[in-house]
Amino acid sequence: VGDEWWDLCAGPHVESTGKLPRNAIELQSIAGAYWRGDEKREMLQRIYGTAWETKEQLKAYKDLLAEAKRRDHRTLGTKLDLFSIQEDAGGGLVFWHPKGSTIRRLIEDFWKAEHMQGGYELLYTPHLANLDLWKTSGHFDFYREGMFDQMDIEGQEYQIKPMNCPFHCLVYKDKLRSYRELPIRYAELGTVYRYERSGTLHGLMRVRGFTQDDAHIFCLPSQLEDELVGVLDLTESILSRFGFENYEINLSTRPEKSVGGDDIWEKAETALKGALSRKGWDYKVDEGGGAFYGPKIDVKIKDAIGRTWQCSTVQCDFNLPERFDLEYVSKDGKKERPIMVHRAIFGSIERFFGILVENTAGDFPVWLSPVQLKVLPVTDDFRPFCEDVVKKAKALGIRAEIDSSDDRLGKMIRNAELEKIPVVAVVGQKEIDSNQLAIRTRKGGDLGSFAVEDLIEKLSDAIKVGKELKA
Repeated sequence: VGDEWWDLCAGPHVESTGKLPRNAIELQSIAGAYWRGDEKREMLQRIYGTAWETKEQLKAYKDLLAEAKRRDHRTLGTKLDLFSIQEDAGGGLVFWHPKGSTIRRLIEDFWKAEHMQGGYELLYTPHLANLDLWKTSGHFDFYREGMFDQMDIEGQEYQIKPMNCPFHCLVYKDKLRSYRELPIRYAELGTVYRYERSGTLHGLMRVRGFTQDDAHIFCLPSQLEDELVGVLDLTESILSRFGFENYEINLSTRPEKSVGGDDIWEKAETALKGALSRKGWDYKVDEGGGAFYGPKIDVKIKDAIGRTWQCSTVQCDFNLPERFDLEYVSKDGKKERPIMVHRAIFGSIERFFGILVENTAGDFPVWLSPVQLKVLPVTDDFRPFCEDVVKKAKALGIRAEIDSSDDRLGKMIRNAELEKIPVVAVVGQKEIDSNQLAIRTRKGGDLGSFAVEDLIEKLSDAIKVGKELKA
């Protein structure tokens, strides 16, 4: 900076590059970067490089980068026509295309069903509120830099929401609660809007508008550990459905500056540890890493190539019940404060979708695929038979379509592979004469011929249980 050298690297360092093997060092790229991510500040020249102890380690790292590039959700999102970021509308705003919307709907429907079965009540809340609400919650004081500017409506300032929590507090507070009603579990797929600098935006991973799979539990202190176990059970059930079964767990404890008394912090941390113990999950403790308003559990998921992603969070909160004066009538008739638990399993639909695309390389399991069955007529003469097959498949809820192009069969098969269609049926004169379909799957190869009704029934059954079609 100026005439002074600042080393921005945290290390570790070596005294000289001469102490590193020449065949284990590689320069990768250069790029411009604004100082502190502020486009109004100076532009820095950033040089990317990597250094390893051996050339074998360097090769393994380069292979990982190549595989990560092949799985990049931004590239696959375009190739598979799942979503786009339309710069004409503004950066960081996601447009879901029909195929991506289909997958999102399936994710959300599964999420809702699991929550309703788990005793949650679903909410819908507004996208903006009077600024006073955000002052009451403390977001305006502590989170102002992450919020969009206010808007004037009839002389009052309104704020587009960066969080869902205050709305759930208002629903809880809408009437006087008895201890007999607790725990109360509210869940919402609530879209929020947060200001992010343009230089920090990245595909679906960092956006300005996104949908949180938010939930808030209001409970008695004596119910806290059981509720936390329930949250962890639900988290495991939902994440495993999408193929994520390896986790890294962190428990963050009380920081130096915090709200709430020693007793409630101790009870909350004990409950979090007890819930993790009952799950049998190993975890690391981040001493002092909790928020000022309560301790938390963070769950990181591991993907198909070994990368970890921050995903689920379970957070105790002693602050908002105080700020919103939330109460319940206790067994002895006194008014007491409930404990509030924030929790998100996906984090956000957008980011989880990006992780899911990269984990599967766009090769979704059959139950999630936007098109589950594609029927390929060898000639146009066989199209009426194919239309009948598709009609029967759709009647059982299978997402099926006909290749309507005038391509040759080899090109149609190749296109289906590029589109990552899980099940392809070829129809020629032989299939029509025998009322059968020649079936090929992405993960099982050629499965031979199936009677039309048998294929549709087997595929429907496989989809229901989240399995692939087998011969």
